[in-house]
Amino acid sequence: MRAHFLHASAAAVALVLPQLARAQTPPPDQPPPAQAPPGATTATASPSNSRTNQYDASYFAPFAPRTALDIARQVPGFSLQLGDSDVRGFAGAVGNVVINGSRPSAKSESLETLLSRIPAGSVVRVEVGPGDLYGADYAGKGQVLNIVLSAVSGFDGEVSASAQRRYTGKIVPNLEATALIKRGNSSFNLSAGTGIGDIMEEGSDSLFEFDTGDLLEYRRKINTIKPRNPFISGSWALENGSNNAIHLNARYAPSKFDLTQTSHVTTAEGEIRDDFLIQAYKTPVIELGGDISRPIGAGAVKFVALTTRRKRDNFDAQYFRGEGGSPTLGGFEQFQKASLQETIGRLSYSRPSLFGFSFESGLEVAFNKLDAAIDLFEIDDTGERDRIDLPIDNATVSELRGELYVNAGRALTPQLRMDLGLRYEASRLKVRGDATADRDLRFLKPSITLDWRPGGSWHGQLSLRRTVAQLDFYDFISAAELASDRINGGNAELLPQRSWEARLLAERPILGDGLVKLELGYDLVSMLQDRVLIFDDDGKAFDAPGNIGTGRRQFAQFTFDAPLSSFGLSGVRWKGNIMVQRTRVEDPIWLTQRSWSNFYPWFNWFTELRRDSGAFSYGIAVSDRAKFTFFRTTEIDSNRNLGPFATAFAEYRPDGKTTIRLDIDNLFDTAAERQRILYQPNRTNPIPSFFELRERNIHLTFGLTVKRSFGGGATGTGN
Repeated sequence: MRAHFLHASAAAVALVLPQLARAQTPPPDQPPPAQAPPGATTATASPSNSRTNQYDASYFAPFAPRTALDIARQVPGFSLQLGDSDVRGFAGAVGNVVINGSRPSAKSESLETLLSRIPAGSVVRVEVGPGDLYGADYAGKGQVLNIVLSAVSGFDGEVSASAQRRYTGKIVPNLEATALIKRGNSSFNLSAGTGIGDIMEEGSDSLFEFDTGDLLEYRRKINTIKPRNPFISGSWALENGSNNAIHLNARYAPSKFDLTQTSHVTTAEGEIRDDFLIQAYKTPVIELGGDISRPIGAGAVKFVALTTRRKRDNFDAQYFRGEGGSPTLGGFEQFQKASLQETIGRLSYSRPSLFGFSFESGLEVAFNKLDAAIDLFEIDDTGERDRIDLPIDNATVSELRGELYVNAGRALTPQLRMDLGLRYEASRLKVRGDATADRDLRFLKPSITLDWRPGGSWHGQLSLRRTVAQLDFYDFISAAELASDRINGGNAELLPQRSWEARLLAERPILGDGLVKLELGYDLVSMLQDRVLIFDDDGKAFDAPGNIGTGRRQFAQFTFDAPLSSFGLSGVRWKGNIMVQRTRVEDPIWLTQRSWSNFYPWFNWFTELRRDSGAFSYGIAVSDRAKFTFFRTTEIDSNRNLGPFATAFAEYRPDGKTTIRLDIDNLFDTAAERQRILYQPNRTNPIPSFFELRERNIHLTFGLTVKRSFGGGATGTGN
């Protein structure tokens, strides 16, 4: 395969487009209530009232939110973490938002989507507190947002219609609708959307001889990218009181991704081609889930069940064509068929006070199975196909995994609380097909968290925990990336990486309802997953995921959220975030220290300035980051933006139920750049052969959105 294919996958596009509180009496050993910021409240019936900052719905009125997602984005100092729905199991996919004090039982539906289904009028208040308040899955998290919904019967709904104009003049429409119907203790939530995200992208590639700097090939590229993620989802809840509830949810998303790329190629010898790239992916997902909780004595038992089915029906093709598009000079085609199933069951027991400790214990059992087959063909200039054998291109991967956990915590003093956790994970992993591998894995995962409120509105938290990453089953299967002229070898011997993670958090309110927060972190990772060389039966080497040794990561992150009314700027709010980090591991080929592969830029920052004044809101957000690098065994692949990336918006609310919003993305017309240093046959030869520079730009995008709320009967001032 030649080294002049363009990597135009969805991952490359992402480089241009820079994530009813239960009434209980607090235990007597809890610390005194924290001071609430002006405009916020401290509820007397919340189980977390002594350790949370709470904000009534009225606090968010100047922002005119339409959904719970809008509210979550305006909570002072809170950074939304969506979790990872691709991680196997239930505990590992957790984000940092709960609803009515409980974790949603859905998994494939992101928190962002879930919150966008909840009308803002149904939110009574939100509470921000440490993770131990919301169960074992959140223990060790410095901030978790609890969204408390109204118990008032009625109907709330919203319809959102939008259109985006790409730089080519194409208009991309979208439509979403959500409805919440509440009758007594029962509520129904329905939501659907078209999920159209078409993108137009243009740029160029330049391939150079590394030692001489001579230009070998220049390619002018045009990408038409069509992600289609329509969905329909629904949920039903019956909440009869504290620890007495039933939740059911379902989601269907027949997602598709289509990319076509035209490439006008000029070689150093004067040859001209008009190559063509196709990616046509079908990735439907269906999920059913639910939970039931019941009080037992002084505690509660909860059962969660979840089943998810995902499929891949992918087609990739790269055709080399003469000038004008004919004749066809050859190419490659790849077909991928895969199905991934996951079934999870979890039973847990919690008790607010057991020998002076809050207590939770549970057992989670999960079964996962992937069936995958890859067929890769090379096409000659006559159209004949020749199948290319890959190291593992047809295999079944299955895992039965169980995890037993226990968490206990108590206040040591009125200002200091300690939480202890222990998890034991055991799994049986099998690989069949082109490779055979069986392994039994067992891990102990302890954790300790100290939460401190010394007074003066300060809050600090120190945590140490051991984590074990979940393997991506697709890393066991080989596949070609035609757009980058490379093959990812499957690795049946891959093991999960294990980490000791230390975190320190300190935060305090400023300027009334503002907040500053500093987070420090250190990770010590064994069996770090990166890239290694593997060999097939014929001794041919392939780049593949693998474990490379011990890695270290240090980071510091500073966040601020400040109202500027004290400086005479009424309705203006300034927020920002900056992170610096360093990762180190020994390269398995060169035996020298380097950064980790993947998204680990040494710095990234974000800032937003926003003003809300009556019926109008407007603002600008700017972000930037350093480059991040993938250290493959055949190349060093780096990505960066060629300047800060900015967005701006202006919003008008002609009445209490209508919002008209104008957005501008990529305000500074920022391009993304990718640099590849290529080695032949791989980096065991330390002298590079080629250098490739790729540049892409989506240019300015203008968006217009109109949202209209209906009903309003489910709003209320209490729960």
